[in-house]
Amino acid sequence: MRILIADDDRDIARALTALLEHNHYSVESVSNGTDALAYALGGNYDSIILDIMMPGMDGLDVLRSLRTNGCKTPVLLLTAKGDIEDRVIGLDAGADDYLPKPFAASELLARVRAMLRRKENYQTEILEYEGMILDQSTFELSFRNNSMRLVNREFQMLRLLMQSPGAVISTEQFMERIWGWDTDVEISIVWVYISNLRKKIEKLEAPAGIKAIRGVGYCLEKKGAARP
Repeated sequence: MRILIADDDRDIARALTALLEHNHYSVESVSNGTDALAYALGGNYDSIILDIMMPGMDGLDVLRSLRTNGCKTPVLLLTAKGDIEDRVIGLDAGADDYLPKPFAASELLARVRAMLRRKENYQTEILEYEGMILDQSTFELSFRNNSMRLVNREFQMLRLLMQSPGAVISTEQFMERIWGWDTDVEISIVWVYISNLRKKIEKLEAPAGIKAIRGVGYCLEKKGAARP
């Protein structure tokens, strides 16, 4: 799951990024409302965390612009203001949830999970393909009596593949969804993680594999399956 954070307090933004990445989310962060709007409209995010008090545009103006432009991505508003009237204004502007500062890390994570569950395309915590199971709550991949825990990027890449088995995901799509479209990471990193995932799936002896389609991308297929 890919999350955009917009907060002009760099210490808070760094702490939120570390917290969410530790919990296997892919995160991008901006520090003003103008960038927040541009990133949110130009990127493909599963959730957005917006601070209300930001330079350029405040969080409420960003939120209103997103909804006016048809963006339905769930939004969690963060603010130092805790008055009921302020919460009502935020919710009426199109926010899905509202969390006043300071807040506990566990509560923020719970609210993010709740927003993702309410998405129209929400999928169950368990993804399954050919008996191979990916538990999104524990980040464990298993087949029969064998299991292993995946690291952050491995988990995110395999989740994309298991959400649409048989569909080809391009290297560029992996880069955008997991590392972000403005990342400085070399595109070859995708192959490194694909290679690691293949080894782990083989170690589980699962009847599935990640197939490379030259010049197109990668897909999850049953071992021995022939493509037309």
